[in-house]
Amino acid sequence: MILSWKGKDGKRKGKSISTGLPVKGNKKRAEAILLKTRKEFNPDNLMENADMLFTDFLSKWLKDKAVALGTSTYAEYAYDIKNYIMPYFQDHPIALLKMTARDLESFYRHERQQNEATANELLMYHEIIVATFQYAVDLEWVKENIMAQVNPCADEAPILFTDFLLEWLDMMKNSVEVTTYASYCTSIKSSIIPYFQDKKLTLQDLEKHPKYIQEYYQQELNAGLSANTVIHRHANIRKCLQYAFQIGLIKSNPADRVERPRKAKYVATIYNQDELETLFNVVRGDPIELAVILAAFYGLRRSEVVGLKWDAIDFEKKTFTIKHTVTQVTVDGKEVTIQKDRTKTKSSYRTLPLVPPFEELLHRLRQEQLVNQKVCGTAYCQKYLDYIYVNAMGELVKPNFITQHFEITLKNNGLKKIRFHDLRHPYVKHTTKKYNSEKQKTQATKIVDLIAWGFCFCFVCYSKRSWTL
Repeated sequence: MILSWKGKDGKRKGKSISTGLPVKGNKKRAEAILLKTRKEFNPDNLMENADMLFTDFLSKWLKDKAVALGTSTYAEYAYDIKNYIMPYFQDHPIALLKMTARDLESFYRHERQQNEATANELLMYHEIIVATFQYAVDLEWVKENIMAQVNPCADEAPILFTDFLLEWLDMMKNSVEVTTYASYCTSIKSSIIPYFQDKKLTLQDLEKHPKYIQEYYQQELNAGLSANTVIHRHANIRKCLQYAFQIGLIKSNPADRVERPRKAKYVATIYNQDELETLFNVVRGDPIELAVILAAFYGLRRSEVVGLKWDAIDFEKKTFTIKHTVTQVTVDGKEVTIQKDRTKTKSSYRTLPLVPPFEELLHRLRQEQLVNQKVCGTAYCQKYLDYIYVNAMGELVKPNFITQHFEITLKNNGLKKIRFHDLRHPYVKHTTKKYNSEKQKTQATKIVDLIAWGFCFCFVCYSKRSWTL
């Protein structure tokens, strides 16, 4: 049997259904089955329509079940739907598939507080909504009727921890920086939710038994995850549960009653002078040369390297200023590049001396960019003309490229494996030590010392005409 109908989008659609009958001698039986199927078939019941609003599905349920309900029951249901249930959910529109027990509890709370609904009235509303969702289950639009678990007369809807995590994450999307939100997403969606998903634990379960959270931390540690990473996961869980506590869903924050792992101190692997000189020789002329030099000599982060613009360079005063950053994060499965006219911290905004070898490299890069613009013509990317770190087509080099290419470069040249971020540690350590030893000096004396140190450094580098310490 081939059924054909016109969908809501105006396009013709079809569905093939087997009669289950042998071909010979069953023509009349097949026609009877077709007639019955056509009479009972309702295109609105197909899964492709499951994204409708709850209010629309409520109307559909009432219409489809009109005969089965009977005149009296139908009249009662229709009255409550029209005057109480429908108005609330029209003011709070939500899709059928996204509706949770918490949304239903909010409706009951509204009816108790605003309309002073009696227990019998609430039970009637609940009967209607449970029956509506059971119809969605029968159509296989939803897996289970979670609304049956809600008590309409008590403000204690069982809220799954995983559901609340996603709701909290969605709320935080517009409350924090994109980079922070991306960090939350990675931690919650890739680790926390997969662990708690099958356990079906509610907020109330965690409040009564904080050990469930402790068990999660222990499993992650046993799986080889670092203590620092687990601490970050703990911060996400605690912040989410703190919000649940603030809005009255739980009476205390269970994350405050667990032992978080002890933070492990990271000991960076760094290069000595000879190893650095070897690295400088290896990367000379390589796309990663600029990043290595800026990290090793000036202590710049990846975001600061990529964010360096031509207007930050003062060739007359022989200085350059760190004031713009570029970061790369994953948001909802998509790579996003974020450009900011500010640094990670206030102290990260700084002006540094422009030593001759670095100045020569900048002039070379500038010349290469001008040549590439002429060669590529209209194919050359015009979006990043003010940036220094671009490829041959004018596209901005991404922060992740630096990390990945740096690792490959070390491996291909048989050099000791270190993180790219570790290149800046000798610089930071030296700068911090110098600053602490001069705490008692005046600001003017510090500036004079810094200028003197810079000139000495420039002289050494310039005299050797190479990137050496």
